[in-house]
Amino acid sequence: MKKNKPTRRIFVQQAAFGLAGIVTAPFATKATSLSLDPGESKSANKLNILCVGAHPGDPEFGCGGTLAKYSEAGHNVTLLYLTRGEAGDPSKSYAESATLRTKEAEIACNIIKAKPVFAGQIDGNTELNKVRNEEMTKLIIAQKPDIVFTQWPVDSHVDHQVTGLLALTAWVRSGRQFNLYYYEVNTGSESMGFVPTDYVDITSMRQKKKEMMFAHQTQSPQETYDEFFKTMEEFRGLEAGVKAAEAFVHFKTKADRVTIIGL
Repeated sequence: MKKNKPTRRIFVQQAAFGLAGIVTAPFATKATSLSLDPGESKSANKLNILCVGAHPGDPEFGCGGTLAKYSEAGHNVTLLYLTRGEAGDPSKSYAESATLRTKEAEIACNIIKAKPVFAGQIDGNTELNKVRNEEMTKLIIAQKPDIVFTQWPVDSHVDHQVTGLLALTAWVRSGRQFNLYYYEVNTGSESMGFVPTDYVDITSMRQKKKEMMFAHQTQSPQETYDEFFKTMEEFRGLEAGVKAAEAFVHFKTKADRVTIIGL
């Protein structure tokens, strides 16, 4: 049988699964894992990585280590925030909170040379309807993403639910043009029923991730890190056989769902 040259779609799958030590679940995909060399990946195979979060801080806390690895490997990274965190502090007006948290997001993005984008919805009052689906789909497609990370929609926070479903709709309406991965936040108190298919070893990026998280001073980062994310990183690391990891659910296309490695 004639061997075909790897297509861009296969490369994107491999990049997503193989980024500098990523560990895949045995049933995750038929694509072969590979370890990307950061120097080599700065050439022609530059990817557009998009991470969608409900509020400033969600992408950084949920998968900041993975985003940092992509950025360091020379890929384009964009963080798309559904809101500006307007309702985060009852002692401040929406305008005051939005200004503070927008600045925090910009600082966090600058740490990994990522681009911040804001979708314009309002914290605590996000909408999931035809108009919002169309807006978000256009915004996501405009970034020309190869891979989209977004929030797990089975979550106690309605804004997180809306974010995950808007990204899912964009994936469907785009004709499944990009790989879609869900990330977790505060599993046990917010993300629920999250069973990972894939892991990224973030051991070498823990400090940079903490810098991104700690840019969000309004979110009590030390307390949040100690109570939730330090434990999550280490627990997922145990599952993946490394010191620290971030976990994902890969929402696969139909063709990929019916394949188990070796069959």
